[in-house]
Amino acid sequence: MAGWAARLVLLAGAAALASGSQGDREPVYRDCVLKCEEQNCSGGALKHFRSRQPIYMSLAGWTCRDDCKYECMWVTVGLYLQEGHKVPQFHGKWPFSRFLFFQEPASAVASFLNGLASLVMLCRYRTFVPVSSPMYHTCVAFAWKMDYFCASTVILHSIYLCCVRTVGLQHPAVLSAFRALLLLMLTAHVSYLSLIRFDYGYNLVANVAIGLVNVVWWLAWCLWNQRRLPHVRKCVVVVLLLQGLSLLELLDFPPLFWVLDAHAIWHISTIPVHVLFFSFLEDDSLYLLKESEAKFKRD
Repeated sequence: MAGWAARLVLLAGAAALASGSQGDREPVYRDCVLKCEEQNCSGGALKHFRSRQPIYMSLAGWTCRDDCKYECMWVTVGLYLQEGHKVPQFHGKWPFSRFLFFQEPASAVASFLNGLASLVMLCRYRTFVPVSSPMYHTCVAFAWKMDYFCASTVILHSIYLCCVRTVGLQHPAVLSAFRALLLLMLTAHVSYLSLIRFDYGYNLVANVAIGLVNVVWWLAWCLWNQRRLPHVRKCVVVVLLLQGLSLLELLDFPPLFWVLDAHAIWHISTIPVHVLFFSFLEDDSLYLLKESEAKFKRD
């Protein structure tokens, strides 16, 4: 019960933090959005807006109201800078210079590069590791995880991967129960964000909490086995790097050149970390395969 109470407190705090931002509470911004919608988002004006809107913007779901918010955001930012004030956030985010239909272009490119690195390493893993390896299917499934809701999915799957490696191979029943628990947690998390409130603050708190579990579990197992399994040193480096790089997510500053923020920098910096982790998974899977074959011969 204490755990649920703490979770409710975190939820309430995160909701309070994400309920609004300085920029979108400004009367100048609100009046600008209202006037823009009245002039451009109804009747013949709306038809004109749609006729001149690039097709890639409409396909990406950018509406007339979204365009008004974007334009009025920059009007408000300009006034803030003119008066010598700090740049405000809008709807829980810093202002970004839009490129095509990407609202955060640097993060989008970084996410693509992360996905590309994962795909390359997945191909390498499938090339060098036989399907008969005990961790093969779990590692391949991990490689397909991506971003946002999947940020939570990746961390939970990493915890599951750790559970398989440390407990599940010897105790399948424990693994089944733990898998059901993780699926329940993921379903509750995604349902809350999708159906109740898309709360960035809560999502960050939840990911940090499960991320700490992931880090501690992996690091404890690595340190326990580092003498017997030299390749786990790669995993130690990955864990420590991710822990250090995660501090970038806690930095809070307006994006450089209105494009590059702490989140994008974090995305870019984790690309080589993913490569190293897949290298560890490859080494460990081959070790487990060799161990299982030796055990089969002994039996």
